[in-house]
Amino acid sequence: MYTRTSDPTHIIQEVIDNAADEALAGFAKRIEVWVHADHSVTVQDDGRGIPVGPHPEEKVPAIELVFTRLHTGGKFDKRGGQGAYAFSGGLHGVGVSVTNALSRRLEVEVVRDGKLHRMAFADGDVAEKLKVVGKAPPRASGTTIRVFPDPKYFDSPTVSVPELERLLRAKAVLLPGVNVTLHVQKGKEEKIRTWSYPEGLTGYLAELSEGEAPVAPIFSGEMYFGKPGDGDAFAEGEGAAWALAWYDDAGGGESYVNLIPTAAGGTHEAGLRAALFEGVKAFVDHHGLLPRGARLQTEDVSARLRYVLSARILDPQFQGQVKEKLTSRDALKLIAQVVKDPFEVWLNHHVDYGRRIAELAIQQAMTRMRSAQKVEKKKGSGVAVLPGKLTDCESDDVSRREVFLVEGDSAGGSAKLARDKQYQAILPLRGKVLNTFEIDRDRLFANTEIHDIAVAIGVDPHGADDDADLTGLRYARIIIMADADVDGSHIKVLLLTLFFRHFPKLIERGHICVASPPLYRVDVPAQGKRPARKLYALDDAELDAIEDRLVKEGVKQGSWSVGRFKGLGEMNPEQLWETTMNPETRRVMPVRVAADRASDTRQVFNKLMGKAEAAARREWMEQNGNAVEVDV
Repeated sequence: MYTRTSDPTHIIQEVIDNAADEALAGFAKRIEVWVHADHSVTVQDDGRGIPVGPHPEEKVPAIELVFTRLHTGGKFDKRGGQGAYAFSGGLHGVGVSVTNALSRRLEVEVVRDGKLHRMAFADGDVAEKLKVVGKAPPRASGTTIRVFPDPKYFDSPTVSVPELERLLRAKAVLLPGVNVTLHVQKGKEEKIRTWSYPEGLTGYLAELSEGEAPVAPIFSGEMYFGKPGDGDAFAEGEGAAWALAWYDDAGGGESYVNLIPTAAGGTHEAGLRAALFEGVKAFVDHHGLLPRGARLQTEDVSARLRYVLSARILDPQFQGQVKEKLTSRDALKLIAQVVKDPFEVWLNHHVDYGRRIAELAIQQAMTRMRSAQKVEKKKGSGVAVLPGKLTDCESDDVSRREVFLVEGDSAGGSAKLARDKQYQAILPLRGKVLNTFEIDRDRLFANTEIHDIAVAIGVDPHGADDDADLTGLRYARIIIMADADVDGSHIKVLLLTLFFRHFPKLIERGHICVASPPLYRVDVPAQGKRPARKLYALDDAELDAIEDRLVKEGVKQGSWSVGRFKGLGEMNPEQLWETTMNPETRRVMPVRVAADRASDTRQVFNKLMGKAEAAARREWMEQNGNAVEVDV
């Protein structure tokens, strides 16, 4: 109920916490710990020494009650910061009594009042009564406790030296002026480590980051409440010290409450994150940095944050005696209040650093949003379900099968009637496909049209350098068939962007084609024995050539009529088959990227489709707009 049983480290931590409480109260300047070769551990401090006089009610030495009774600690006269242990972590008085209960032997020596006192316990009970065993200098004081953990209570009988090192190092950081030393004995050898941090939390955070440079300099500070005024919700001395910074890699941190490490976090960490979120959000809003559609959340700001937080709270409430998680509700409000204003002032005085932090948070927000929008293929019975709007062909010969990506249901209806149902499939697309040039692969299937295209052709999105699996390819030719106007051209570009960016192997192997439907129809009347004819022109240049040829053939000028197709849907099935779908008469262009022009192709796509290239597109139009005949 009260401690971890993986190893005895936590029951030793209880003893160290008591020594740290003496230092926090201003009575100790030295804490030393020995890990002995026999697995016992000694903790020594130069504080006042545990009281040895008789308890006024129990009539037994106070030191005996400390180690044998629950809830007898001297840490309860706290309100207003007046108690000797106003900000101790062990407020329940449970800690060292549990240490004693789980030890086969525990020895205590206390120096105070010019005397050396000794007492010993075995299996939680008194084994040697308190007695004076020697003299001590008049001004000397302190406590030495040696603990022999009982191995039957623990999975491993040895304490974790790395965990002890982290704990003692943190005590050195959080207790300025206190010398903390660890002795580890192995046989006749003894390894000694002493910790000192003249830069306090800032130096500690830099050490934890192992020299990695932060995005912006470490922001550190401390703030504690003075004597409470009217309406103040917090007591004198409550507050926090902190050091924090953002890094390119993942974040993390350490937090403490009254020197007690809270490995599982708690409400004080939530308060820190809330204060930083409010500060960054205000900065982003003030400078207009947030892209349209993006929304910052607390985790976006703190995802790459590293921090050390040391809170001082009267009567902290923890989740269990292990004290790994703070649950005090007021702690969130306390920490948020003491951190928020200094952080906002710091941001406003360091705008360049603020922008770096904001960019990191925005980048994290965009990543989160993309991850949330990740959509998998719709599946049923373990296989991809073909889209319902796909009109498939009958043949199983993939080398002859082809699918037409058609704009709109109207054109799709004509194409279904015009096709050779043995080898030709039709997939109508509703509206313009999403510009996918800067869309991450995981987000593609959030778009219904792209999802249906991928499922219909049987190939998953991939990169140019990926070892793409094309074994599931269902068609030898994927033919983009759009209207011969500006909107149709736009749709072609969007689809080509999709295949260039996310299906490059299909282009590389010649599977992607573009159909060329006519823009004009020329109805030529009968001429002598020559019957009436219907001629088709892809564009204005081809129309001029047709009319020149008719004149040369002796067709009377103005006797023919020219009609313009507004779209594929205006063609009847016979016309669509003849002009665009019949393999014998159609004009279908395979899409290729020349090996020596790959870089140029990427640059063109970037200029045309990149969201950040609006200025370059505008410049191009200003320079070359007069050379383009735009059909609008």
